[in-house]
Amino acid sequence: MVMVKAKSILKNKFGYQEFRSLQEEVINNVLTKKDTLAIMPTGGGKSLCYQIPALIFEGLTVVISPLISLMKDQVEQLDELNIDAIFLNSSLKKRDYQKNSDLVRDKKVKLLYLAPETYMMEATQTLLKSVRVDCITIDEAHCVSEWGHDFRPEYMKISSTREHFPDAVCLALTATATPRVQDDIISSLQFKVYDKFLASFDRPNLFLKVIPKVDPLKQTVDYLSKNRKKPGIIYCFKRKQVETLCEELQALGFSARPYHAGLSDKDRETNQELFLKDEIQIIVATIAFGMGINKPNVRFVVHFDLPKSMESYYQEIGRAGRDGLRSECLLLFSYTDIAKFKYLLKKKEEKERNIAEKQIDSLVEYLEYQNCRRGPLLKYFGETFEKTRCNGYCDNCLSQITGDADISEYAYKYLYCVKETGEEYGLSYITNLLRGSKEDIIFKNGHDDLNSYNTGKSLQRNQWSIVARQLVEKGFLNWDQKKDKLELTAKGIAFIHKQYAIDGRLSEEAEDKSQNDNGKAKSTEEIFAGLNELRKEYADDQGIPPYAVITEESLHELSKMLPKDKEEFLSVPGITEFKYKKYGVDFIKKIIKLAKLKTDDDERNPDNNKFIQIGEKYNKGMPIREIAEEFDIKYSLVLDNLYHYIQSGGKLNKIDWLALRILGKETLDKVTATFDAMGCQNLENVLEHFEGNIGIDHLKIIRLYYLNEN
Repeated sequence: MVMVKAKSILKNKFGYQEFRSLQEEVINNVLTKKDTLAIMPTGGGKSLCYQIPALIFEGLTVVISPLISLMKDQVEQLDELNIDAIFLNSSLKKRDYQKNSDLVRDKKVKLLYLAPETYMMEATQTLLKSVRVDCITIDEAHCVSEWGHDFRPEYMKISSTREHFPDAVCLALTATATPRVQDDIISSLQFKVYDKFLASFDRPNLFLKVIPKVDPLKQTVDYLSKNRKKPGIIYCFKRKQVETLCEELQALGFSARPYHAGLSDKDRETNQELFLKDEIQIIVATIAFGMGINKPNVRFVVHFDLPKSMESYYQEIGRAGRDGLRSECLLLFSYTDIAKFKYLLKKKEEKERNIAEKQIDSLVEYLEYQNCRRGPLLKYFGETFEKTRCNGYCDNCLSQITGDADISEYAYKYLYCVKETGEEYGLSYITNLLRGSKEDIIFKNGHDDLNSYNTGKSLQRNQWSIVARQLVEKGFLNWDQKKDKLELTAKGIAFIHKQYAIDGRLSEEAEDKSQNDNGKAKSTEEIFAGLNELRKEYADDQGIPPYAVITEESLHELSKMLPKDKEEFLSVPGITEFKYKKYGVDFIKKIIKLAKLKTDDDERNPDNNKFIQIGEKYNKGMPIREIAEEFDIKYSLVLDNLYHYIQSGGKLNKIDWLALRILGKETLDKVTATFDAMGCQNLENVLEHFEGNIGIDHLKIIRLYYLNEN
């Protein structure tokens, strides 16, 4: 009977039809007043395991959390669900602290969030003894254990207070606990009659990637340039590195703020608020400082420096993709960083040093692993990964899918060609020379007489571009993009003299082929963007994060389901009656307006008949401007249709002549070289690269030429 009520609360208060994995079992265990240890991955729905019982229990549910910022975030989200919750911690002014204490004393709240230090205060214990406490939840319970990655001595004192609340069940929650840490939690919290629930540690929506740390700033900037509008976190080892990297990113035009223990409480809170509210894109943080970030739409986590342990790594990548959508985790790996860690360990006590050394060894095993990365990651937490591959959601498995091969032969040819031409030319020129191009410039320079000329016919032009990008990425070449000039590094010169095997790919990575998660049409993305703007307006008005208004997951569902009335709106996961009353009418109006734009604006989503017609008319000699007039569409949209025509396998006549006539050889070479390096799918990135000096229509024309030639 009690679980019937729990399911009713799940639907009516939280807007979900079904429990996620283990939620129902954990909630049932807590409601029967059996102590419970639940290990569930970040984003797996741990909060509901105590929030739903809190609404069923007669008395108070106390939640002990080490992160002040996380408490505030949770309370804001519960307020948006019309659930009575407050927190007590050092961030509150004296008047607000007293007000919240009075609400507890008057039994007007169901959930009380406390820091462990606040919980142990005599005044807090006196306050709690004055009311009925039905549940004590310990969040981030791994902090109890000395073997945990974030040991907090205050957590070990919690068990001494349990005798004051004999009717209170204890629920311990964490995302990161090895078998040894699990035993420590059970022992430290004095569990007697208890149950333990272990969900899988796997986060299948996270793409895991490790690359050699060669030029970390350049590697990070290159990565961020491909993810300009996506929110993400970068972790560094030291505060100074955080500040330096943040300043460098800001100077390059990225929206970034620092976050570390050396900042004032006010600065940390401000920077975090800006990140949560989508006012800035990037937070740069120390790996040593815990961040209470519960932002669901973090799309990437970059480890600029090594994390200190596997637990830390798992916890930190766990900040990404909490909404269940694809997110990326990039780690820059250097043996120098390992040496730094081991040097610092010499100053520690023997017991602490032994623990830390074992943690580092496990981390190195993961970083050096050649097969699916989920294997050693899950093994560390006592779980067996049943599969041999993860369908391309780590770099090692992706390399198998994309056909990685020994590319040392091609690497040698490319590097030798750069050397032969005096390190004066760019990617496109070297590729053309290797493929035996008949361009005048090659004959004029006398490069048709070089040993390298016409030695690369075995690879297509785009494959040479992929090889070149990898050589830059792996540190064999430096590429000055402004001058479009390649230079050999010491590593590249050494390779020419003493060749060895280099593994790489000869086709584009799978994730780059489909930047559009779940195959969403462009119109769906436009609807999502429009709804996101409305959500941001509501959030700004109330001073809360956008996801507290409507979650990212629910917003994506709204964009796909396009509800036109209350009944359809309430069928969207995560949407409740309370949400409908606050936001429903405005969101439905916006959806109807945006969906109408979608159906009326078919030209933005050209059908097969139209782009084939346009391609054929162009090939028969009709100028682009005349095609635009005949179809009553803009010049730019004719170019979009021609792009679709090529993508579907068509070939365009005289597009090379058009591109040369309009833009000239120099511009053409510069842009195609940039396409070689950055790809040509996302023209916004290319537009930013040229700082607006080349118009979008001209880029579209060169893209047609580029794809047609390839």
